[in-house]
Amino acid sequence: MRVQPDGQGALTALASVLQSIDSVRNARAAYLLLLAFSAGGLLTGFARQAFAREATQTAALWLGCAFLTLFYLSNAAGLVLMDEACGRPPRQPLEALGDALRRAHRLLLVVGCVLLGAAALVALALGLLAACRLPGAGPVLLTAAVVLVVPALGVAAAALLMLVGPVAAPAVWDGLGTRAVLALLMRQLRHHFVRALLLSAAVSLLTATLAGLVSAVVLAGGRAMLALAVLVLGLDLTPGPILAALFGQGFSLAPGAPAPSALTGAAVDGAALVFALGLVLPGVVYLRGLCELYLALRRSDGPQTP
Repeated sequence: MRVQPDGQGALTALASVLQSIDSVRNARAAYLLLLAFSAGGLLTGFARQAFAREATQTAALWLGCAFLTLFYLSNAAGLVLMDEACGRPPRQPLEALGDALRRAHRLLLVVGCVLLGAAALVALALGLLAACRLPGAGPVLLTAAVVLVVPALGVAAAALLMLVGPVAAPAVWDGLGTRAVLALLMRQLRHHFVRALLLSAAVSLLTATLAGLVSAVVLAGGRAMLALAVLVLGLDLTPGPILAALFGQGFSLAPGAPAPSALTGAAVDGAALVFALGLVLPGVVYLRGLCELYLALRRSDGPQTP
């Protein structure tokens, strides 16, 4: 495989990331993400109720179930989108979920290894800063510590946020094992760190732009619906809880305030479903963008990539 020149390769990678917007038409991935957000939100609601009853263990159990549900279903969606990005026949949702249950734990292992390395770096930084307490040599050591610790922690934080997750997850979806993913991350950190950061930022910017557009559409549609229902038809609706539910926010009544009507409760349920639907489109684009980011970095590795 011939490696493209850096400039041409970067432009090709950026174009591939921008084309991930087409993934909004992937019904299988959207279905899996909708199921993930809906089930995760339902289980999280059970956890909130358990916390309100001060049943801490039950709440922790519900939260664990919510995390596992969201984790494996989103990985299943990622597998479907990786098939699309690679031009392979797409998996059925049940097949993708089965594959996610068999291999998604690799991502947790990779994150655990990376966090252990980050903890070792933090411990080293703490040791260097603690040595600054030594009498006489303290100021000189502190100068050296600032020069060494600030860039090291900054690069580590950027790598954790913009490299590990965005590259490790699609690498697992592509079938790489834990050691291969860690080796890939180290290679990108040494040779393509800046390119990986810029492409990751492009994926995040594209997703944020789409999320902003979806939020604007939801807000406009919600206000228009309330205007028609309340001002034109005179339905007994309370706008506050409905608008809050459209953006995934809870709504608590003031002490002594009357309970909302049955129509308001039904509208809140519908608004919560609209919120879940609104998360799906940016979620699909983000996961497909990660696939394109990963494939672009793999192409930049050249023929030595395992």
